[in-house]
Amino acid sequence: MTPVVEIDEIWQEAAERFRKLSGDEVIPLLKQYGMMSQLVREVVIDCGISSIELSQDEIFAIYKQFYQDQQLNSDADLEAWLNARKISRQQLEYGVTRGTKLEKFKRATWGSKLESYFIQRKPKLDRVVYSLLRINDIGIAQELYFRIQEGEQTFQELASKYSQGAEAETGGLLGPVELATPHPALANLLATSQPGQLLPPTRLGEWFIILRLEKLIPAKLDEPTQQRLLNELFENWLQNQVKAVMSNES
Repeated sequence: MTPVVEIDEIWQEAAERFRKLSGDEVIPLLKQYGMMSQLVREVVIDCGISSIELSQDEIFAIYKQFYQDQQLNSDADLEAWLNARKISRQQLEYGVTRGTKLEKFKRATWGSKLESYFIQRKPKLDRVVYSLLRINDIGIAQELYFRIQEGEQTFQELASKYSQGAEAETGGLLGPVELATPHPALANLLATSQPGQLLPPTRLGEWFIILRLEKLIPAKLDEPTQQRLLNELFENWLQNQVKAVMSNES
C-alpha cells in the first residue's frame, strides 16, 4: 500500500531538509530541478554589472521609489520590513539597485550599436494594416478578386461573407501588426506591396488569398523601440554566455 502523506507536515519535512543542505548538494539539485541555467544566468548578470556604479542621486531615487512601493514611512518601518523577510540591508541594496545597474550596463555596452541594429531589424518592425480574404476554391477566389477590382462590392463585404478565416469577423481588416507577425510568405507580399494595391489570388498553404495593403506604419527609433532593441541585444549576448558556461560544466 502507498503510505499516506500528511499534507500539513510536508512543509516541516521540506524546511528540515532545506536546513541540512550542504554546499556540495546545491548544484546537483539545481541540475536535477532544471534550474541550473537560471543560476548561471544570474551569475553572468552579476559579473556584467559588477563594474557599474550608481550616483548618490540615482541611489536616492531608487530608495524613494522603494519606500513608496512598499508604503514605508520611516527607518522603523524598513527594519520591520527587513525582519519580516529575514534579509539584511546589504541584501536589500543589492536587490533594489540591481535593475538600475543592469539597465546602465545594457546602455553602456550596446547603446552605440542601436542605430545599426535598428536598420537591420526595421523591415520586421514596420507595422502594417491590411485586408485579407482567404478561401480554398480558386474559382471563387478569382471571381471575388474581380468584383473588388471592378468596384462591384467592397473588400469588407466579400471578406465578411466568404472569407474562411477569423478575419471574416472584421471584414478582412487586420492590424496594425509588425511585419514579423504574419506568415513569412504573407509578410513578404505585404513588404513588397504599395498601400491600396490589390493582389490577385495567391496560393498560401491550403488557401487562396486575396490581399491588400491598407497602410504602412514605418518603425521609429523612439525610446520604447530603443529599450526593446537593447533588451534583444542583451538577451542574445546573455544566452550565448550561459551556453558557454553550461558547456564547460558538462
